[in-house]
Amino acid sequence: MTTILAAVPAARTPHLSAGDELLRRVIDTQIGPRIEGTIYENTDGAFLVLEVVRDPQRARELLGRRSAQWALVVRDVLRHDGEPFAVGSVWTSADHLVSGGSR
Repeated sequence: MTTILAAVPAARTPHLSAGDELLRRVIDTQIGPRIEGTIYENTDGAFLVLEVVRDPQRARELLGRRSAQWALVVRDVLRHDGEPFAVGSVWTSADHLVSGGSR
């Protein structure tokens, strides 16, 4: 017996248009597993995520980029005097979770 399974569309956020839903998914991919409280490291250091900013206007202000859709506020945990700052770098294979994260 052959069973044919129909493709099931991914769950959409009910109030978003298809274009907005696509943008949300792209942003989720770019942020990766970095959520508040996560510590991740890359060649630049190790960083505690203090805040995930998904409001485009606030992200643009924090990063000084007209096209920014999101930003992370992080603190370098390897520096005893590390001050919070904003980053907008996408998650890549060079990034590694140290603790936290859920995706």
